[in-house]
Parts: sequence; structure tokens; C-alpha cells
Amino acid sequence: MIMYLLMALTAAVVSYAGTWGARVAGNKLRLYRPIRSRDMHSVLISKLGGLGIFCGFFVALVVASNSFFVKDIFRHNDAPWGILAGAVVIVAVGVADDILDIRWWIKLLGQGAAALIVAVWGVRMSVVPFIPEPIFLDSEVVQIVLTAGLIVTTMNAVNFIDGLDGLAAGVATIGGGAFFLTAYWVHRNNPSTDNSDLATLLMAILVGSCIGFLPHNWFPAKIFMGDSGAMLIGLLMASAGVVATGQIGSGLYDRANGIPTVVPILLPFAVLSLPLLDLGMAVIRRTARGQSPWSADRGHLHHKLVDLGYSHRTAVVMLYVWTCILAFGGVAFAVFPWQVVLIVVIAAALVMAAVTAWPYFTRNSTRPGEQ
Repeated sequence: MIMYLLMALTAAVVSYAGTWGARVAGNKLRLYRPIRSRDMHSVLISKLGGLGIFCGFFVALVVASNSFFVKDIFRHNDAPWGILAGAVVIVAVGVADDILDIRWWIKLLGQGAAALIVAVWGVRMSVVPFIPEPIFLDSEVVQIVLTAGLIVTTMNAVNFIDGLDGLAAGVATIGGGAFFLTAYWVHRNNPSTDNSDLATLLMAILVGSCIGFLPHNWFPAKIFMGDSGAMLIGLLMASAGVVATGQIGSGLYDRANGIPTVVPILLPFAVLSLPLLDLGMAVIRRTARGQSPWSADRGHLHHKLVDLGYSHRTAVVMLYVWTCILAFGGVAFAVFPWQVVLIVVIAAALVMAAVTAWPYFTRNSTRPGEQ
């Protein structure tokens, strides 16, 4: 645990400094995008914060490759460097979009290229979690296509939810923290002598990088992470999910004090449930209007909360709480009886749903003439 925390601390320090440098450079060079009707800010702000997050990830990964215990992850394993190569490509694509506003199909091609790099040289899905038995994929082509598709979907899901100050980075911190604790606990209880794990390391570094970025991005934000930061977070989340899923076939998740095989299936979806829900709703909404699924609008979850009357900060905190319920609820299924967890999660979700919708009901219950 200590080495993972040190890597997270390294990522946080470097990310904080790197984000500050990106903020200064962006302001001096006036690398701004015009304010759009759907934007929640009213002043020009640089979107180069993703460079700071990437700096934290890059430096912490290199330090980890030469550090006690976690360096074992890199021994005879090129997967971390494949993930890094994909991260370089997606950050470059994101920066280009943040500055030049490239066409959606060009950005999609860039996402596909980064995802394929990870799938070919990094990690790939070799097992599809299924109950009662996992399905093993023998075809390399199928493995690569499924992995790349998962990465592209996750990148866009995180990108879609990045609409309020501190939202995407906070959701990634909470979700990444839940993922980290589960992956670490599984390997801590592994009877093998080597308890180091790539998924655990990726989540530690990601959480540290987001924590270092958040002070610059908390409302009122001084810099945004932009597409470069959001897509990088999505790539790392998906890569860690693929690593964890690939360990099902080894029986690792069965040996660790009875953790059920369903955990690797549930957890990535629980962690990313809000971004994935937002992505799905956006695709349905835009397609129903005859628009491209990639066209922009002001109908995301965070927009709806602000339209209900919540302040910027309150809307962000509300989505933080939802993420905690879903992410740590997923973790709880691995530790406690599923019947108890299901009851508690449903109760918490119902209470939170009532709190979330309260402004809507109070507004509609106001009788004419009372306003």
C-alpha cells in the first residue's frame, strides 16, 4: 500500500505543478476557445489542464518502473508502455481539439488510433466476464476490437460528463479510489508471492493526478482539463478495467477470500455509471432529433441539475454523492452479503433521488399567485 500511495503522491505533486505551468502558458499564449451557448462559464479560460494530468501520469509511471515492489509490474511486461503510448496519442488529439476545435470524425479517428495502440501493444480483453463461467476469447482480432471499442466508449463517456468545474476530475477520483481499493484488496489477499498489480498502480496514479489537478479546477475554475484530460482519464479507466477483467481466468478473484467473479463485471460499470448514462442519454436524445450523436447540446446531467436551480458547486457535489453510492456500492458487493448491499444501495439511491428532485417538486407545487 505504501508504494502505491507514494506513486499517487508523486502524480499529485507533478500534476499540480504541471497544471500550473499549463495554466500560465495557456494564458500567456491566449490559447482560448470561444465561449459557446452550452458552456457554464462566462470568461475565457484555457483548456490545457489535461497536459498537467498527463505530466503526473507520465512521471509517476516512470518513477514506478524504477521503484521497489511496483517495478515488478514492468518486468517482462510491455503493457504499461503500450498504455503510455496510447495516452500520448490521445492527449495530442485532445490538445488539438481544445485549441483548434477539430471535426468530430477526426477526433474519433484519433480516439480509435489511441485505443488500437493500447489494444495491440498494451492490454487487451482476453476474457469476457459471464455467469456462471467466463468466456475466453481465442481470436486476437476479436480481443483487439472489443478492447478498442471499450476504450473509445469510456473516453467519450468521461468527456461528456466534463461540463462543470471539478466534476470530471472529482468523479474520476471517487471512482478511481473505489477501483483502487478493490484491486489492491484482491491482490493483498492473493496467496501468490507477487502482489503487485498494473490495475492497482494505474488507479493510484490516476487518482493522484486528478487530486493534483482539482485545486486549479474547483469552482471558479482557473483552467479546464479539456478533451485531452477527459479522454486520458477514460483511457486509463478502461485500461485498468481490461486488466482486472483479464485476471478472472486465473481464478484470482475467486481465491481472494471468496470475492465473487462478478466483481470485475460490476465495478467498472458502477464506477462509470454516471458518465455512461449521460453518454447513452445524449446519443438517444441527439439521434431522436435527427442530429449526429457527436453534436453538442445543453442536455447533459449536470446541465439538468443547474436548470433545476442548483448552484454550480451544489450540482457537482450532488453528482459526487451519486458516484459514491454507485462506485462504493459496487465495491460492497465484493465484501458483504449481496442481499444486504442491494437493500442499502437501493435505499441510498431512493433518498438521493428524492433530494435531487426536490427543487422540481417544490417548484411545481407552488400555486399560481404565490410567486
